[in-house]
Amino acid sequence: MNPGISLILLGLTLLGTPLFVVIALVAMIGFFSADINLTAVPVELFRLADMPALQAIPLFTFAGYLLSASKAPQRLVQLTQTLLGWLPGGLAVVALTACAVFTAFTGASGVTIIALGSLLFPALLQAGYPERFSLGLITSSGSLGLLFAPSLPLILFAIVAQSMDQPVSVEHMFMAGIVPGALMLLVLAIYSGYVGHTQRPADHAHGPKPPLLRSVCESSWELPLPMLVLGGIYGGWLTVTEAAAMSTVYLLLVEVVIRREVGWRQLPAVARDSMALVGGVLIILGMSLASTNYMVDQEAPYHLFAFLNQVIHDKTTFLIVLTVFLLLLGMMLDIFSALVLMVPLLLPVAVHYGVHPVHFGILFLANMQLGYYTPPVGMNLFIASYRFDRPVMELYRASLPFFGLLLLVVLAITFFPVLSLGFLAP
Repeated sequence: MNPGISLILLGLTLLGTPLFVVIALVAMIGFFSADINLTAVPVELFRLADMPALQAIPLFTFAGYLLSASKAPQRLVQLTQTLLGWLPGGLAVVALTACAVFTAFTGASGVTIIALGSLLFPALLQAGYPERFSLGLITSSGSLGLLFAPSLPLILFAIVAQSMDQPVSVEHMFMAGIVPGALMLLVLAIYSGYVGHTQRPADHAHGPKPPLLRSVCESSWELPLPMLVLGGIYGGWLTVTEAAAMSTVYLLLVEVVIRREVGWRQLPAVARDSMALVGGVLIILGMSLASTNYMVDQEAPYHLFAFLNQVIHDKTTFLIVLTVFLLLLGMMLDIFSALVLMVPLLLPVAVHYGVHPVHFGILFLANMQLGYYTPPVGMNLFIASYRFDRPVMELYRASLPFFGLLLLVVLAITFFPVLSLGFLAP
């Protein structure tokens, strides 16, 4: 592409032009310069309708927002506190677990911080945890569940990979994220237990714990949902789309009809908020498919591989360079934009170096997860800053220990593919 045009597009991006507009311009200018009819752009957008997993995105997102609008977050915190509150640092472990589970269903860490932050942050302070630790824990754990099914980024990566004829299914991504996500949760739980033991030794005895039976009974309607979704998918009874539809119908019945915690008049607002996120993701995805098609036609991944092959001669070096690049990318782009823009370019190169596409997807998402609280564009930093009325840099400093620990886990995920691929059929 002409350097002058590239500078203009960069300037538009810096001036705040919507990302999908810039991506569409890239595709249109590319097709025009290659004498390809510009109808290729809407054709690629329409091609989204042929992707079988696409319907799962709005359904799972609506289900997650419906959960956040109900009192399910409070019940989830109460149940996890009953189960884990006896541990040293138990309340911190409760916060991590609740945030991970909630983010997995909402697919958006900002929703988790807003929905659970008001419950967990005052409770952590009341239990005697340092304020900086509490802020860092809520900010970083807001994105902790992105590797757990049915997280939206897992589905989105599978869709992008399938558009490039890569053998990646949503089921594969769900399965591959179990061990890496659990490892992240375990490492932060151990750290939180250490802080609870050294700085708040009486935490496990703090506050009345409701009886286990009562907590289970109060959450009895929500508890079967993860088992129904994952059991249905992996048992072969439901497709991902059918599981998403079942989740939505089930939660509508539970939260609107049975519990009546979400009124009929609230449903349009819940639908509007959830579909605003979905609409933004889908329009970027549609435009990126057109841009991807142009890059494939111009053999951009091949040229990138040819360039890298001159300086990188083995898989290990490539993974090191990839990790550094993704960490830098996470500082600049949100996870959805990075997925649709960079995966089409990087995935073929990774496969050339012998990286399994599913492993690449997990390490990509794990790196981008860190970007949620990495300056200058870390979304969680700004959401937590607004939610807790603290300066962004204070949130960044509070998140540093959690960032360092998760970075070690990300390196383990990167260089030990068995963590991602161990559950997949050979």
